[in-house]
Amino acid sequence: MRQSPIKGYATMAITPDGLPLGLTAAKFWSRSKFKGTAALKRKINPTRVPIEEKESMRWLDNLRLSTELTGAPERCVHIGDRESDIYELYCLAEELGTGFLVRSCVDRLAENGGTTIAKVMAEVQSSGTHEVRFRDAQGKDHCAVLSVKHATMTVRPPIGKQKKYRHQDLQIIHAEELNPPEGRVPVFWKLITNLPVTTHADAVHKLDWYALRWKIETFFRTLKTGCRIEELRLATADRLANCIALCCVVAWRVSWLTMLSREAPKASPDAVFTNTERSLLERATPDRKRNVLRDLNFYIRAVARLGGYLDRTSDAPPGTTVIWRGLSRLADLAEGVRIAEAQPQETYG
Repeated sequence: MRQSPIKGYATMAITPDGLPLGLTAAKFWSRSKFKGTAALKRKINPTRVPIEEKESMRWLDNLRLSTELTGAPERCVHIGDRESDIYELYCLAEELGTGFLVRSCVDRLAENGGTTIAKVMAEVQSSGTHEVRFRDAQGKDHCAVLSVKHATMTVRPPIGKQKKYRHQDLQIIHAEELNPPEGRVPVFWKLITNLPVTTHADAVHKLDWYALRWKIETFFRTLKTGCRIEELRLATADRLANCIALCCVVAWRVSWLTMLSREAPKASPDAVFTNTERSLLERATPDRKRNVLRDLNFYIRAVARLGGYLDRTSDAPPGTTVIWRGLSRLADLAEGVRIAEAQPQETYG
């Protein structure tokens, strides 16, 4: 069976500490709806195409859905990568009374329209430095020292949309790596936000928030490598969408458990695991570890051990991969218990 040309996009709620709370919006669509978009770009300026006719509309749809679901737009900050650098998104956030923080990819017109954001920021003095730590695609640890600049300026819509949208006063943050090593692309974040940024500490705070956006990448990695949604072969788009929606919940739970064990290791395990699951995890735990406190951390590490986690003293906390594998095995064990308990008891005379 041929796979339907369906695409998916999800928005996840995350606390300032990095704990995934769940999905606030998910959208699926077919590329056939936007057939000819690439060819259209060669004929006219993409900024003159109505946002409703672009795939980018998904960002606005999820912004609106997420804001409605939370019921407190003033408490939310919508963080996005360079794909979300859409002027219509800025305007929608203002309309809904919510915050946004996105990584910019467009050098927009600024101030009176005779200059751009990049030209204005080139004249701004650095407010200080900030250190970020991250891992590259190969899992190697890196530390980068960033020079931070921030400024408030008038940002104007694209020329083709200036009659429809008004200019906005927004905050711009540029964080560029100092002395980057050879063989690695320098870190250079260009952020734009409607949140207050008046001090270096404010700018660093927003940089830390943007770094949390990587949580959604971890979620999608679990969705692809754990749930293997790219290998699904279903006959219709509706069936594929339903299956992916279920996988989204599973992928969120894996991310949630991974972070919960780090942020709240002493929490009650009753809210996470059933009695059967806890019993199975206790029996699967090595004798040398059974006498420790049976808090949430105990059970999550037991899940990770089912997934291949060695649980040595020097080991880092378990990650999403071993949690995913462990939960899969735990589900099989729990199903085995259910089947065994449902079998009629045989008696012999």
